[in-house]
Amino acid sequence: MAITSPIAQQKTVFTEQVYARINSVYGNEAKENVAKWRQLINELQSEELDEKLYQINRFFNRFDFVDDLVHWQQKDYWATPIEFISTGAGDCEDYTIAKYFSLIELGIPEAQLRLMYVTALELRQPHMVLAYYETPTSIPLVLDNINRRILPANKRRDLSPIYSFNGSGLWAAKAMGTGRKLRTGGPMKMWDDMVERLDRVMYGDKEE
Repeated sequence: MAITSPIAQQKTVFTEQVYARINSVYGNEAKENVAKWRQLINELQSEELDEKLYQINRFFNRFDFVDDLVHWQQKDYWATPIEFISTGAGDCEDYTIAKYFSLIELGIPEAQLRLMYVTALELRQPHMVLAYYETPTSIPLVLDNINRRILPANKRRDLSPIYSFNGSGLWAAKAMGTGRKLRTGGPMKMWDDMVERLDRVMYGDKEE
């Protein structure tokens, strides 16, 4: 079954109840920051693709980078876009996930986006970036929080791809811009848990 986002499913889910839930957990400032994100999404709907990529990359890259162990007291935690915006900080997965959901809302087909695990060669550590593919065989553009310029993957010699995924599957990435599909469905429990938390914020607990 393909992974879907509650945000991607419906663009009008940010009701007063949603903002009330955000306010109750994170406070009024967080609620206002989420509202600014929603305003940006609305403003960018009619813009060209390049502007959408630039503005979304810029919006999220201004947040602080904080390691999961410090920020969430967990070794590895994938924050929802709302958690990321509300706390104003996160790690590379959080930047990438937030950009991914935002661009889907801006009408970019999910098939053109992949969350890509790479090795950041200069830092010698795992890293995640968002890749945008104009066509399935195109060299993707890379949206990153380390190098904030949006560049084609072949210009990012500092990154070595490992694998990538989106809502329709998981790919091995032998070379940047190409990949062999490994399987469909949810690539990992981290993603499923994150989507479930996002669902609860957007729609409330089942018993509500």
